[in-house]
Amino acid sequence: MTQIFEQSIEIAASATAVERCITDLHLMHRWLNPALRCEPVGEWSTEIGSRSRFLIQVPLVKPTLECVTLDRAPGLIVWGFEGFFRGSDRWECQPLPQGTRLLNRFEFEIPNPIVSWGFHTFAAPWTQADMKTQLQRLKQVAEEVK
Repeated sequence: MTQIFEQSIEIAASATAVERCITDLHLMHRWLNPALRCEPVGEWSTEIGSRSRFLIQVPLVKPTLECVTLDRAPGLIVWGFEGFFRGSDRWECQPLPQGTRLLNRFEFEIPNPIVSWGFHTFAAPWTQADMKTQLQRLKQVAEEVK
């Protein structure tokens, strides 16, 4: 069953500055959850077809999502992923008169029933709360780098 977690935030910075926070690996690591790490597979890029992996840095295991850029346009990036989750993570910058509305849509399914049970029992509320916190951190970074 496909699930969707969607969040948005208004940021007092241009869509270009907000997009840079999503596509510049160094800026990305300033707002990502410290337990989450993004690593390029090869040279870092957000062009369609480029690959990366997101690792959750927990003791003993490091669950990994293998990602590929599925869609890319000015103000838009969509990563598809495979691993313990299967789905996509869409980031869209919508210009506003006083800045940018950033929408983040995390659409996924969890094919393994045991992992799915564990996620829904323990991690789903944490994941949604972390998405909100992550957007707040991204807002702070984007408003600093304007």
